[in-house]
Amino acid sequence: MPVTLYHFPASPPSRIALAAAKVVGVDVDVKIVDLFAKEQLKEEFVKINPQHTIPTIDDNGFILWDSHAIATYLVSQYAKDDSLYPKDTKKKAVVDQRLYFEIGTLYPRMRAIAFPVLFLGKTSVEDSVKASAYEAIGFLEKFLEASGWVAGDHLTIADVACAVTATSMQAIGLDFSGYPKTKDWIERCKKIPGFQEANEEGAEIFGERVRSRLPPNHLAP
Repeated sequence: MPVTLYHFPASPPSRIALAAAKVVGVDVDVKIVDLFAKEQLKEEFVKINPQHTIPTIDDNGFILWDSHAIATYLVSQYAKDDSLYPKDTKKKAVVDQRLYFEIGTLYPRMRAIAFPVLFLGKTSVEDSVKASAYEAIGFLEKFLEASGWVAGDHLTIADVACAVTATSMQAIGLDFSGYPKTKDWIERCKKIPGFQEANEEGAEIFGERVRSRLPPNHLAP
């Protein structure tokens, strides 16, 4: 039976879960939960996930939420080998660290731009908030110097997670022209089978929503 994914395409964390499923080759039954319409607060969904967060999966009765928990679970449970999420303790630790970077640094600094615009009616972004987002992109650029991948010498689930957020940052109008390694890496990630199917449309929806509320080129460095 397919894994049920409660999903909202505009949500970057939700796209991480869907991208992980597609990259691994997991059969998923996608059920849309519209966060803009507050469908996550409906009683039937709160019964499934008391935190009422998206993404959430139901794998034949096993309920799990949080994008990284879902991504690493899907890889561990269904991938044909451990290349995406190594079993070697030290290699796995690097992948985990980059996943923590995505959820603790990269995504929050984008969210600091997007959330006030989408939900608080803001029509401008403070220079310090923009600078913080570009600093995070700079960290990503550094990670890519050694091998062109964020966590080792080949594609891992950390690349999938970071690439979803990086493409979302591009979509809202952040300028990556000063980060050539990151731009090249994003283009390679787009060629991962299943990645664009999971990510492209939702990133554009998310980006258009943010861009439409800001002046042109407002997020340029």
